[in-house]
Amino acid sequence: MKRPATRIIAFAGIAAMALSGCSATPEGDESSAPAATSQQAASGSYTEREVTDGTTTFMVVDNPGDGPTLSYGAESGITLLEEEIDGATYAFKDMNANGELDTWEDWRVEATERAADLADDMSIEQIAGLMLFSSHERTPQDGLTDAQKTYLSESNLRAVLNAAGSDAKVTVPWVNEMQAFVETLATEDTPYVPVNFASDPRSTAGSGGYNAEGADISRWPSNLGLAATFNAEHTQNFGEMASAEYRALGIATALSPQIDLATEPRWLRVGGTFGEDVAQNTELAAAYVDGFQGTGGEDVWGPESVNAMIKHWAGDGPGEGGREGHTDAGKYGVYPGDNFDEHAAGFLGSLDSAAVMTAYSIALNADGEPLFGERIGTAYDNGRMDILRKDNAYEGVVVTDWGVMSGSKDEGAFFGMAWGAEDLTPAERYLEVLGTGHDMFGGVNDATFILEAADLWQQKFEAGELEVDAETRFQESGARILSMLFNPGLYESAFLDPEESAKVLASEDKIEAGYAAQLDSVVMVKNDGGTIAAAEAADWSDKTVYIPRSYSNGFASAFGPGEYTEGPSIDVEVAEQYFGTVVTDEAVTDADGVVTSYTAPDLSNVDLVLVGMDSPDNGGNFSNIGHDLETDEWYPISLQYRPYTADGENVRKESISGDLLPDGTKQNRSYFGNTSRIANEADLDAFERAVAAVEASGKDIPVVTVVKATNPVIPAEFEAESDAIVVGFGTSDQALIEVSLGLYEPQGRLPIQFPENMDTVEAQFEDVAKDMTPYTDANGNVYDYGFGLNYAGPIAG
Repeated sequence: MKRPATRIIAFAGIAAMALSGCSATPEGDESSAPAATSQQAASGSYTEREVTDGTTTFMVVDNPGDGPTLSYGAESGITLLEEEIDGATYAFKDMNANGELDTWEDWRVEATERAADLADDMSIEQIAGLMLFSSHERTPQDGLTDAQKTYLSESNLRAVLNAAGSDAKVTVPWVNEMQAFVETLATEDTPYVPVNFASDPRSTAGSGGYNAEGADISRWPSNLGLAATFNAEHTQNFGEMASAEYRALGIATALSPQIDLATEPRWLRVGGTFGEDVAQNTELAAAYVDGFQGTGGEDVWGPESVNAMIKHWAGDGPGEGGREGHTDAGKYGVYPGDNFDEHAAGFLGSLDSAAVMTAYSIALNADGEPLFGERIGTAYDNGRMDILRKDNAYEGVVVTDWGVMSGSKDEGAFFGMAWGAEDLTPAERYLEVLGTGHDMFGGVNDATFILEAADLWQQKFEAGELEVDAETRFQESGARILSMLFNPGLYESAFLDPEESAKVLASEDKIEAGYAAQLDSVVMVKNDGGTIAAAEAADWSDKTVYIPRSYSNGFASAFGPGEYTEGPSIDVEVAEQYFGTVVTDEAVTDADGVVTSYTAPDLSNVDLVLVGMDSPDNGGNFSNIGHDLETDEWYPISLQYRPYTADGENVRKESISGDLLPDGTKQNRSYFGNTSRIANEADLDAFERAVAAVEASGKDIPVVTVVKATNPVIPAEFEAESDAIVVGFGTSDQALIEVSLGLYEPQGRLPIQFPENMDTVEAQFEDVAKDMTPYTDANGNVYDYGFGLNYAGPIAG
């Protein structure tokens, strides 16, 4: 698919070129011009109709031909302007009530020109509001709240992070109510700006994402699962279909794709990446961005387009020991292999993305010194930001990750990830980050400190320390940010018709495409004696399966204590769709409902054992994993279920990373001699209990191990006693069951190495891909990057 540097508006056809001086194509750029031969001459006039979602009433304007659909609140005061073009009458919204069609109101004009025109009319105070990206909003069922009204009106915030589920019945009214409210805030002196709703990934079938168990939107593999298909078409399809669903929920910006290179296998966020191979990462990132930012399968902006935000520049994957940059424990990324350029490469292949989110971590070389001279997080790091802005001339929006503008010791701060900038005042932090080329600040609802930074900027300009004044600098960001609203057409139509949304969400074609990608993503790594072979669903309909139970203790985090969970290792209700009988363990629990023991059933009549195993759970992003704050003990993150004591010869006794101490020495974050902490060790207990029950039965019952992976695992703990092993990356239990039963021949291959043991994990470099010794099973198969089996044997690739 062609990827022009400048996109056109999908609805701007030949009629849009008729008005003199309003070309939709930049001078000299014919690559983005609409093909006149494909357009049909429009006739007639626009029509209006009234729509309500039960809470908000708004008007919908249908323009002739390929003119865009417009919408505006019934009580907004917005009026329509008319233009005669080639005999047809088109409508435009007069959004500032001046009775004239201004450049920024003209949907025929290219988005960047409209954005620049409007930004020129905005004050620093108004643009400061555009720079805000809200904290997580999780309760659309509450409607428009007083707190939301406050940040929309008093701070001019317009970028709202929707962190709720995908229930259109509560989301659509909330979106429309908020859009109607911001229309009422527009005055002659305060230009209208619609709300740009955003979302983290919400379509993953098996793990992560919002509301992953619902039937509200189509379900797909995780990014790692899409990589396991080794078929970029699935990623392209995902982008095209998921973006249409996002728009049906009012979401116009995706805080994705996450394209950090997964070179450190213990890193807690590997499951959100496209794996460890830079070429594959670059290919899939481009397919994702193209899919999200296009409309209807075409590489043009339109009503199904969603701004893509690649993250986290320039790669947050190489945390020392796998520790995660959301917390102090993982605030350092290390590059012992001198491999920074490879981590940046995937980002540089997708610079037509509307936005880039920057990383948390402080980047250190093998000697523990800053890669670019500043011992500071990416948002504050001129070296890393200059590569993006200056060396590669990126002109899209750059956004900090959430919490980067707060220090962990700031008064009242819930989060604080201003790594290396903790001693600056809040206003000084904003000044520094504006200086590195950022435009927006994640998780900030109040513009107070941005405005203080504007004053500091102006003072430095007047003192000759900066080249541009504060107003110019803010308008530069304002124009970039506004392009994210003009490109997808929010200025034309920000309201949602609930009937139209219902047609788009979880439509049959999207569900089928998502499930096809899930099936293709499942990897079979072992299949002794053809344990898994082609079969029909009827072959299993009278059979009995045993699925053991397991539990996880969870980990405490900034959000509260760890959550104890318990249940069958594979969804029993789903299994019952395929088997005549499903049996599981009997559990004995204490007074708090915590399991104290399991007893496996009699397997005399069992035909198959399916054992589900999640990746070894080391904790979450906000759990400060790797450092016990009470004892000040550093401990290892592990890829095995049983306790791992880090006392091998490859374990660093002196860490690369560490804080600089007042006496001039460096803190040692080594975990040498200490032991891992795994929340779901019981998964391996469940496997061993199942194997023992098979032996006790005296029958030759196949044991199929179903690994639900978010990281690489070490198969040595379960491979030898498994007859077959299938691996899913963010897939549904249904897809895993169908592959395990032979109802679909496996197509997937490993997008990451599965290591031989923890010793090779310790020996590898955090920043270097594919540098471990992969696990070799009893059949001689090597679980390396790209390995996978079908019924005939290893899949060529």
